[in-house]
Amino acid sequence: MEKLKHHIFVCGSARLVGENKGFCLQKGGVDIIQAFNEEVQDRGLDGDIMVTSTGCLGLCSKGPVVIIYPDQTWYGKVSVDDVEEIMDALEQGETVERLTF
Repeated sequence: MEKLKHHIFVCGSARLVGENKGFCLQKGGVDIIQAFNEEVQDRGLDGDIMVTSTGCLGLCSKGPVVIIYPDQTWYGKVSVDDVEEIMDALEQGETVERLTF
């Protein structure tokens, strides 16, 4: 596998005991992960971008949380409807300012 251009982390609210429960999960975290995966596939970027579910990030008041590396961009209160806009911005080397924190 070649070096990735971006790694997208999405809070999936997993706890240390392996349970998926919490704010980000209740607010559609799993659906957001799926939407990012679909956008990556649809855009033919599966060799350039990886999407990973994370455990609880402890930022529930800002959730669902999405982090993009190596850019170190943190997005909060993300919804499925925001995924396409985030991907467009990522491809253009920009950020979605209204979601950053």
